Amino acid sequence: MNRAFQNRCIVLCLVLVSLLSALSARLVQIQLVDRQHYASSSAKAFHRTERIPAIRGMIVDRNEEPIAKSIPVSSVYVDKNHLLDAKLASFGLAYIEASKEPAWDTVSSENRIRRIHALRGEILGRETPDAIVRKHLAHAISLLARPLGMRRDEMRAEIEDSKAKWFPIKKDIPDDIAERLREIVDENYLQGFAFENSIKRWYANPHLATHLTGYTGEVAMKGEDGKKAYRMVGRFGVESVIEEYLAGRDGRREHHRDSRGLVVPGKASSLLPPRAGLNAKLTIDIGIQAIVAEELEAGLAEFKAKKGAVVVMDPKTGEILALASRPHFDLNNKKDLQQNSFNYAIQAKFEPGSTIKIIATAGAIDQGLVTLDTVIHCPYFLQEHKFTVKDNHSGGMLPVWKILQKSNNVGCWKLAKQLGVKRFYQYAHGFGFGERSGIQLSGENPGTAKVPKLPIDFSRAAYGYYIGVTPIQMATAYSVIAGDGRLLKPKIVKALIANDGTVVEDFPTEVRGQAISPATAKKMRGALHKVTLTGGTATRAAVAGYKVCGKTGTAIKHDYKRGGYIQGSYVVSFAGFMPADDPAFVCYVVVDDPKTTEVSRYGGTIAAPIFSKIATRLAAHMNLQPTEPIEEPIAHR
Repeated sequence: MNRAFQNRCIVLCLVLVSLLSALSARLVQIQLVDRQHYASSSAKAFHRTERIPAIRGMIVDRNEEPIAKSIPVSSVYVDKNHLLDAKLASFGLAYIEASKEPAWDTVSSENRIRRIHALRGEILGRETPDAIVRKHLAHAISLLARPLGMRRDEMRAEIEDSKAKWFPIKKDIPDDIAERLREIVDENYLQGFAFENSIKRWYANPHLATHLTGYTGEVAMKGEDGKKAYRMVGRFGVESVIEEYLAGRDGRREHHRDSRGLVVPGKASSLLPPRAGLNAKLTIDIGIQAIVAEELEAGLAEFKAKKGAVVVMDPKTGEILALASRPHFDLNNKKDLQQNSFNYAIQAKFEPGSTIKIIATAGAIDQGLVTLDTVIHCPYFLQEHKFTVKDNHSGGMLPVWKILQKSNNVGCWKLAKQLGVKRFYQYAHGFGFGERSGIQLSGENPGTAKVPKLPIDFSRAAYGYYIGVTPIQMATAYSVIAGDGRLLKPKIVKALIANDGTVVEDFPTEVRGQAISPATAKKMRGALHKVTLTGGTATRAAVAGYKVCGKTGTAIKHDYKRGGYIQGSYVVSFAGFMPADDPAFVCYVVVDDPKTTEVSRYGGTIAAPIFSKIATRLAAHMNLQPTEPIEEPIAHR
């Protein structure tokens, strides 16, 4: 045998052995080493997981009137991987031709499928891939654009201009329309369109309790198939604070596709039902909330102010019956959300003026330093070392109850001095100032009640300056007096309830501390009632048929950013409750920077009348029985 030929044969055999060895090694790697990887890739190609969103729990008021509920909706997504695949798009064209054949309506479903597959093969043989995709897209747009509420050119532009392979072309579609769209897609063998179930939040009264209720928003996330999906989460207010209870748990449904890309029925084990969220029962009464909102808006309009708040609280339980903050926004369309989302009722900090005088008065009585009838000399001005305390409205010898009635600064400063700095601030903190109230809302401002280093600052704190408060703190503080001296944690969530009516969690009344004794609270109620009688600063807070207790407050606005005070700008307020002997509610009204020229800008002329209108309507709404005779108007002839 030729030596050269023998060498060539050996080389050829070695090359073949090497190639076969490499191929064998690759087969071993695929079968053993990369088996899991390819199995997973294959599964992804023929497997899709559809998220079934959980129904978000309802939010209802204390009488179970709906405030917020979830509506099932759907979104239509475009899947360009399927839409631009000629092999899949050919099914849609095959159906067009098959449906035009005679007696198509009488053909059985099995024979229809056979016929469509046969025509599909013919179409793939005679048409170019680009032509198939183009014709299928035009047909899909002609069928889907109108039900989607889109123009054909608009729908085509969104599909062709999008760089994403998977994107929503229409969101929040009502279930009945979505079902019709599903039928169109399935009946016409349209490819590249998928449906995602979702939930839309709907608010029954979108202008009521906006800052308290809050709202939801969508967050983007990746599904198990790697595609972008959206999940509803609480963004603000109660919706955000108890998100973990309202949200529930999403379910899922798995779909499988055959080798031709068509969906095949799933197995029973491929469905995981969603678990609905818990329903939240709030403490607010939507009827009271409506009254408060109407009167606050009317008052702001009348006195030419843009900002303010009203808090109505049950002094026995700490339950918030209503909380209104202005300006506000629409919960359903969220218009003006950015500029109006500030919750004045819990986030605004301001110097309160004379409403704070309950601290020095109650503290001095509680310590036994004075009684309501103790007479104190109250000159028009009092020189104290390097500063002066003055009051331009009243003076002379005043009993303690009259110091409150006349809102005398000098008298209140003398009561605070008897307490001393340490005890004064112990009572200030005991009434809840200088710390968050603990209300179940985020973003609460703690206010300021720091012990001053200078005597002048202590004097100003005694009658409403050098101390920063929030409306919710003021309502809570006056609930101490309207109740039995206890400082309560304000509550807005009453209970969490399952869909079958089972109470999963009940939120009890929480006591933060004993600010004053029950006896002192009772004495203070008597003194605050006289503030609303003739001679007091709050006669405009009176309500016919009831004993009303309360205190006015007027303070020049402090500029917290630049320091100093804004001359000509005021924060006016009134804190009150009724009936005096057994208070059913505490109502705090604050109006920020009224610009009216019709009346003097005081708490007694602006905030007190708003309180009176609210309290009059609340008495009827709460069916409070009158405690005082109502004078009949004199008939004029």
